[in-house]
Amino acid sequence: MRLKLLALWVLAALPAQAAEPALLTQLDALFDKRNDAESVKALETGLRDALKAAPEDFDLVWRKARILQWQADGATSEKLKKVLGKQTWEEGDKAAKLQPSRVEGHYYAACGIGSYSQAVGIMKALGDGLEGKFNERLDTALKLDPGYDFGGPWLVKGRYFYELPWPKRDLKKSVSYYEKAIAKYPQSLRAYYYLAETLLKDGKAKEASAAIEKVKQGSTAYSLAEAQRVQQWAKKVDADIQEELK
Repeated sequence: MRLKLLALWVLAALPAQAAEPALLTQLDALFDKRNDAESVKALETGLRDALKAAPEDFDLVWRKARILQWQADGATSEKLKKVLGKQTWEEGDKAAKLQPSRVEGHYYAACGIGSYSQAVGIMKALGDGLEGKFNERLDTALKLDPGYDFGGPWLVKGRYFYELPWPKRDLKKSVSYYEKAIAKYPQSLRAYYYLAETLLKDGKAKEASAAIEKVKQGSTAYSLAEAQRVQQWAKKVDADIQEELK
């Protein structure tokens, strides 16, 4: 009995199997092709199998949160966005607990709360107390590495000030965060897309038109899947801007 307990203690004390660098490289390559359904399927399968072997591996957990956020970001139904947002939030929190000094977990958890809040409605999210949870995670990400994911934490914070209802909405603050991201990552089409929407809402259609042109004419080389998604979204905003300019 004592030998059995000792063996169990030894097994528990052993470090969890970590993902091999080659596997992480392969998963990242599949994520780069996330505009392709087969690549996403292969990525999901690879993550699922790897997490079975190493469920507490930080590098796998945050990568799972990353693909979930990509899917939540592009979800066209509120039901799906809500589910994916919650899953992103949970995986992000798990990653943050595993490595609290790394930005990824805090960032994706905040993104997940944001997607979830968009799905259920911003007013309901505020009523449910999600604003504090969102800002706690996002502000941590901003402190750790605001430039992560082409300035992602800055963009999410700017979007927060854009989507808040009056009187909490602050379009000037929103713009200031986008400008931080653009200064460091001028290739980011999402930064210009968000800037265009914010300027349009602020009654600055001409400035918004200049920003949306950056999206339409921008290079996709920095991230093909991301750039193509944003350029597709930009078509409606461009039409709204042109209507406002008439």
